[in-house]
Amino acid sequence: MSDADEFLKKYLENIRNQYNSSGFPPKYASGTMRTVTVSCRDGVELTTDIYTPVMKGPYPTIVVRCPYPQQVDLWRLHGEELTKRGYAMVCEWCRGTYTSGGTWEPNINERNDGADLLAWLETQDWVETIGLWGTSYLSLTCWVVADIATSKVASICANHYGTDRFSSAYQKGSFRCDVLTAWAMQNAGHPVNADYLKSSLHLPQMTVDEDMWGGRLDWYRDWISHPKGTDSYWDEGFWGLLKKIPSNVKVPMFINEGWFDHHLGSALTGYASLDPDIRKHSWLRIGCWNHYFNNPLEGLEPANLNATEVPAALEWFDLTLKQHRIPERKVEYYEVGDDSWHTVTQWPLSADDVEESRLFFALSGDESDQNAHALVDRPKAKTEALQYNYDPANPVATRGGEALLTTMQEIGARIQPKPGYRADVLSFLTAPFEQDVHIQGAIRVELYISSTAPDTAFTAKLMCVDPDGTARNYRGSITTIVLDTPDAEPYTPGDIRKVSVEMWDICWKVPAGSRIRCDIASSDFPQYSVHTNRAGLWSEQTGADKAVQTIYMGSEMPSAIVLPVLA
Repeated sequence: MSDADEFLKKYLENIRNQYNSSGFPPKYASGTMRTVTVSCRDGVELTTDIYTPVMKGPYPTIVVRCPYPQQVDLWRLHGEELTKRGYAMVCEWCRGTYTSGGTWEPNINERNDGADLLAWLETQDWVETIGLWGTSYLSLTCWVVADIATSKVASICANHYGTDRFSSAYQKGSFRCDVLTAWAMQNAGHPVNADYLKSSLHLPQMTVDEDMWGGRLDWYRDWISHPKGTDSYWDEGFWGLLKKIPSNVKVPMFINEGWFDHHLGSALTGYASLDPDIRKHSWLRIGCWNHYFNNPLEGLEPANLNATEVPAALEWFDLTLKQHRIPERKVEYYEVGDDSWHTVTQWPLSADDVEESRLFFALSGDESDQNAHALVDRPKAKTEALQYNYDPANPVATRGGEALLTTMQEIGARIQPKPGYRADVLSFLTAPFEQDVHIQGAIRVELYISSTAPDTAFTAKLMCVDPDGTARNYRGSITTIVLDTPDAEPYTPGDIRKVSVEMWDICWKVPAGSRIRCDIASSDFPQYSVHTNRAGLWSEQTGADKAVQTIYMGSEMPSAIVLPVLA
């Protein structure tokens, strides 16, 4: 059995176990399944599998739209289990995938095709109410019709996706290649046998499709041509439409996310953009899991992790489809390090609930350990500096992270190497904390820097160091000098500039006796594309140069970690 087959087998077992332990036991024998075709407005016919319960309808109906043929067995399992609980389920296969007609072109046809399916379902007398459900791309197919839902649609459960495509593609000029380069290779519409890591390193990246993948992909070239959030590309066409949808949604939403899912940032933007009246009746749930609802904490097995998707979806659909009730707002999130769940009325927390706390970078006064420097409560009076050499030909390998999809073994909080494991990674450590520190919200790292390059990148990784010295990453991010701000001002090598490495939200307790460690570097590959140290559009660079990077510290240039801490 291949690794992929073994993964699928375990995943299906996990899903069945989730149904069995959901608190919503089966009430009926398995229903029946039939396959029909549903015509789109342009005449293309899409394969649609329909699962109906054994009792007489009409039925509360859960609708999914899927582009992944490898998920056929998964949706058969869902259909079987849902019919046992009195639901009908409809699974339509996106155009050009599985046995559906038409040509596969990611994203572009989903709005019209989804609207056509909903219009068809409106005419079916066996459909009572509709709930849209999906994870990842299947969640996209929910979002993209959320503002044009038909009268039978009562609610939407959208897992692991957001409507701000730019934030899913870039972090301040650095492309999330482990997410989108790999996805492009897997969904090119033709077999791609090239090595993924070599593809991500290919220069120029603009021609990797023809040079290594066997055919031009204009949509991928569009993604890698627009590294600025202010580029009109992200506000026009399909991505512009998607970005505007949350404010026009008319039905309650259940947005289900994970602290280590690569869509977290975009999903939180979508939640915040919901019409306020809809948000009053929507749920937000953020757990400690990755894109696959797996435990991301290496070496830890918290008792209350509850890394599941089915029980929460069944609770949501029982309320909205079977009981026909309008939900009341609920925000639930898991606190990493405390193994606890919290229920509040809003996310992010209000300014009254959190306060900013700074940890300042400083040279270590401990002559016995030059591998790690200090994080202190107050900046030192004098200006200090540290340097390292950054060579794009030898990038720092990703070890743990949240903006990952393909390098599955590194997704999440992984045990980190000791300080000093590379000369181009600077480590800083606090003293052990005397009491618990509760971090809730978005962390940022403010750095005063200079470089010998006309543009370059800086990364920051935050870790919790246990009393025994074990370090795990919980947040990390990247910035580039030129695209650190929306102004995108040119940089003159040698100039000192302040940059901000901004991280996604998290709820994280650092226990008393533990320490925070922060590593500063200039690469984190393949979580982010490797910066060439050259100015201009990253995807058109044909070569790379070495650079000397300098970090400044002290009261006049107070490089610091800024933590949102419970007041």
